[in-house]
Amino acid sequence: MGPVRMRLIYPGAVFETCKKSHDPYLFDAMPMNPYFLPRPCVSSRQPGSFLHWLVFFAWLMSLTGALIGEGVKVGTAALHLEADDAMEIAGGIHPGTARGQEGDLRAVAIVLEKDGVELAIVTLDILMITREVLDLAVQDIERSTGIPGSHVLINCTHTHHAPSTMRVHGYEPDPVFTQRVKRAVVRAVQQAQTRRSREACDFYFHLGQAASVGQNSRQLLSDGSIYWIGRRDFVRPTGPFDPELPVLAFRSRGQGGEPGPLQAVLFNHSTHTIGTVKAGVRSPSFYGLAGQRLEDELGGVFSFIQGASGSTHNLTLSCADATERITDALRQALERSEPRPVRSLLSMKRPFTYRVRHFDEAKEQAAVDGYCKKWVGPYGARVVPVFQEMRRQLAPLQGQQRETWIQAMVVGDVAIVGVPAEFFTRLGLDIKNRSPYRYTYIAELANDWIGYLPDREAHQLGGYQVWTGYHSYCEPGTGERVVDEVIELLQEAHRVQEGTSGDGR
Repeated sequence: MGPVRMRLIYPGAVFETCKKSHDPYLFDAMPMNPYFLPRPCVSSRQPGSFLHWLVFFAWLMSLTGALIGEGVKVGTAALHLEADDAMEIAGGIHPGTARGQEGDLRAVAIVLEKDGVELAIVTLDILMITREVLDLAVQDIERSTGIPGSHVLINCTHTHHAPSTMRVHGYEPDPVFTQRVKRAVVRAVQQAQTRRSREACDFYFHLGQAASVGQNSRQLLSDGSIYWIGRRDFVRPTGPFDPELPVLAFRSRGQGGEPGPLQAVLFNHSTHTIGTVKAGVRSPSFYGLAGQRLEDELGGVFSFIQGASGSTHNLTLSCADATERITDALRQALERSEPRPVRSLLSMKRPFTYRVRHFDEAKEQAAVDGYCKKWVGPYGARVVPVFQEMRRQLAPLQGQQRETWIQAMVVGDVAIVGVPAEFFTRLGLDIKNRSPYRYTYIAELANDWIGYLPDREAHQLGGYQVWTGYHSYCEPGTGERVVDEVIELLQEAHRVQEGTSGDGR
């Protein structure tokens, strides 16, 4: 029998093997393209070649499995959040109104299971919501599904075009809609768990970009103020913008190693979710509209996780244009996504303590009044009293200690961090850069809402996001403390995944 040659793929190199009849394998180490698809150099005229073909194809199938990686069972549910035109819309300084709706406001749940460990990721098409509501929903989930509360992450997409679910600025939560949201969170997880696939799905990932949808919106103005609304006389941005658009896709296993149908897609980006295609309607805005469009086109359930967007807005594009660009970026990322192993699922949730800031009433009044008079115009006269009233209510609470949640969830080698605030992009990038996981992404407004969390430099610069009110009341430095404690949580998760003890051994 003549020689049979095969190329074997190992991490980082390809080796050619040669076997002669009755001779031991001779390994001729020749580094080659690690993405080269192997083929056996055999001839049908060679005795015994059929056996080697069988061996080769058995090996190739195991290789395909290794490339695809270990799978995870997936269940999804997308429930409609019923709203009507009488409900006040959150997102502005005063309560808004809407007549009709575009797209669907939803509670989307994705439940993942591997080796008895279940994770539930819920996204809500609302502005934000506090733990007073969400903690009760998580308790109901734990009681009815057996999924631990520490394994449930609830993220708000931050659409500014849905009924109110919290007290902020000049309005209160709508009690009927808020209870509908709470019930939908629980039912969505229950249904997703019930619909969980019998067979493992494969996990695909790609880190895309959407660099043109959003920018740092805290622009320095010509008088040293920080832009919020009103006239624009920009000098320069005062912080970074994060264009990353990671896509986590779960597919059924197809025939012959081919990717099967989409079951679920999680995607993440870091721009405020503001804008409607039609004027004056309720809407999930451009992220939700893009995801729902691709569901119709590609199948599966799409779920948007809002990133660290406390300091970033879309200042230039229409909602229609932003929807098109996010749709295109998602489609491209899915086309380029590659299989990754999911050897384990992990989630950790920890309490985090913080304090209501102390503030100087005279300085706060001067900051709001000065900006509104110079930059906002006549509408500013209606804005100033709203901030005065919020400070009046917060004054007796100065220095009060409170508690919220931080969370780290890991799917294979991709980490999702839950923080309970409108998180400044600089802080989100700090987490990404310090994380032990190469792929780490922020889910802001997760499990609670404690207002904006700016970095210390932003506090010094001033601007709407640091004016004291229900939208921003944590003491300076809270954002940096969240970063530090999240990094500790990620490091602990990484040690657990690596099978080491708390001291690193």
